[in-house]
Amino acid sequence: MRAALIVGIDYYEEISPLFGCVNDAYAVNAVLERHDGGSLNFDCNLMTGTGKQNLIEKSELKDSIEELFKKEIDVALFYFAGHGYIESAGGYILAGNSRRGDEGVSLSDILYYANNSPAKNKIIILDSCHSGIAGNLPGEQTATLSEGVTVLTASAEDQYASEQDGSGVFTTLLVDALNGSAANLTGDVTPGSIYAHIDQSLGAWEQRPIFKTNVRQFVSLRKVTPPISTNILRRITEFFPDPGFEYQLDPTYEPEEKGRDKGMPNPIKEHTEIFSILQQYNRLNLLFPVDADHMWNAAMESKSCKLTALGEHYRRLAAKKRI
Repeated sequence: MRAALIVGIDYYEEISPLFGCVNDAYAVNAVLERHDGGSLNFDCNLMTGTGKQNLIEKSELKDSIEELFKKEIDVALFYFAGHGYIESAGGYILAGNSRRGDEGVSLSDILYYANNSPAKNKIIILDSCHSGIAGNLPGEQTATLSEGVTVLTASAEDQYASEQDGSGVFTTLLVDALNGSAANLTGDVTPGSIYAHIDQSLGAWEQRPIFKTNVRQFVSLRKVTPPISTNILRRITEFFPDPGFEYQLDPTYEPEEKGRDKGMPNPIKEHTEIFSILQQYNRLNLLFPVDADHMWNAAMESKSCKLTALGEHYRRLAAKKRI
């Protein structure tokens, strides 16, 4: 079982309002509720503060976070978009009725709940200013995370979280990653791949996402349709049984009649079917033609193809029956 508490606060009684946090919360809720194929994923509790009628008070926010991490489940995920605050005593996320920064929910409390949670995996995702301090003890530079805890934040502790076109820059990239941009070839999106996607998308002069984790193995947060059939991917060991193996091609692998010199052998169905699979590997950067510009040239010139470093990685996974 998986549960997610998703909070977005635009309306603040005493401090300046925000304008994209509620939209961001809805976007995260929509992408986490179901996997790409439509099957259920997270059981989501969505809390949004848009005005006086649905003001999110500190007590309600804190109690909801504590309740989430009390659950004995596979994954407990907390997402927050709203104001953040930092001072010498530590960092805070601000509720709708917070009048000053230190009246919010302290990140130390949130981490305490996560560190002591019976859930197998605890994920904290914060799209708020100064959120990178999450996990650090006051005055310390190192994070204190129990096993199974992962923290992903929009910015470092001395940075502000940016908005663009009515949405947080960080959350836009987060949703993009969960929609498949950060998926591996088996269709899994993990916290690590999400961070890599966000990190690569932001330049050195922009806000820098922070990633802290203490896990033995990354959990998949969402399944998307993989770019290649798993059954076809597993066959990689059939064509490349050993590291560095080169698969020999010849004109019988190319199904097109066009471009054949006189006397060249005709296509063979079994070979063209294999060539179709090899071309799929090539498009996914799993292999490359040796001494040829394209796979077509490799076949017509009787050359070979060889796995890339990524291809070798998936060959090893397939050989160990991990995919």
